[in-house]
Amino acid sequence: MKNKIVMITGATSGIGAVAALELARFGARVVGVGRNPEKCTAVASHITKETGNPSVEYLVADLSSQDQIRQLAEVFKVKYTRLDVLVNNAGAYFSKRQESIDGIEMTLALNHLNYFLLTNLLVDTLKASAPARIVSVSSNAHQVGHINFADIEGRRRYLSWPAYGQSKLANVLFTYELARRLDGGGVTATTMHPGFVASNFGHNNQDLMGWGTRLAQKIAGHSPEQGAHTMIYLASSPEVEGVTGKYFVDEKAVPSSPATYDEGTARRLWELSKAMTSTKVQILT
Repeated sequence: MKNKIVMITGATSGIGAVAALELARFGARVVGVGRNPEKCTAVASHITKETGNPSVEYLVADLSSQDQIRQLAEVFKVKYTRLDVLVNNAGAYFSKRQESIDGIEMTLALNHLNYFLLTNLLVDTLKASAPARIVSVSSNAHQVGHINFADIEGRRRYLSWPAYGQSKLANVLFTYELARRLDGGGVTATTMHPGFVASNFGHNNQDLMGWGTRLAQKIAGHSPEQGAHTMIYLASSPEVEGVTGKYFVDEKAVPSSPATYDEGTARRLWELSKAMTSTKVQILT
C-alpha cells in the first residue's frame, strides 16, 4: 500500500477510523472524510503520531448533502491526480424519519445516495489509476431489505428497520451493478458486512432504540478493530486483486440474499439514483 491513495468516508470513529489508522501504518496516503472539523483534525493528528506516516489528511463534508459530496469530490481532484482505493463507509441508523438538506429521507440519502454519487464523481479518477478498488460497507441487514419503489423514502409510512434494511440492500445491488458497468476497466467493486460492532453507530438516536443499541453493543458487540478487518483486507490484500462483484464476511466471499442478484431491480435502482442525484457529471452508463 506504500504511496497508494485511499479515501475512507466515515473515518473519524468506529471501523472507518481503525481502517484509516491501519492503512496509514501500511504506508498508504490516507484521505479520511468526516463531518466534524474538530474530530477530523484530532483523528488525523492521532494517526500521524501513531504510525509516523505524515501523509494523512482529513476532508470535511456532510455526506447527506449532495452539494457537499460534489464539493468533496472537487477538492479531492484539485489536490490529487489519482485514487487507488475508495472506501464508502459513512452511514447511520435513524429511528425516526428525518430529511436531508435536499429533502430526501435521511437513511436513503446518507446510506445509499452518498455512495452512488461520490463513486460516480470519482470514477474517472479511479479508472485512470487502475488497478483500483471500490469497497462499500453494507450489512447482513440487507437480507431483510426490500426496495420499495412505490415509497422508497417512507413518505407514506416510515419504519426504521425496514428503511435501514432497504439501504443496506441498496448497497449490495449498487456494488453488483457497479461491477458489471466497470467490467474490464481495471476497477473492482466489492461490498461487505463488518459484523455487529460496538461503535458510535445508532448513538444519534436519543430514544429506546438508541439506548437498546448501546446496551446490545456492550453485551455482544465486536470491537471496531475486529469490525475493520474485512474492510482493510478488501482495500489492501493482494488476495483480492481483480475480485469484483462479491459480498464478503470475515474476509471471505459469501452469497448475499437472493434479492441482490436481481439485475432488473439493480438497473431500476441505478436509474432512480441518477434521477435523485440530478448530477451533471458523466454517470456510468
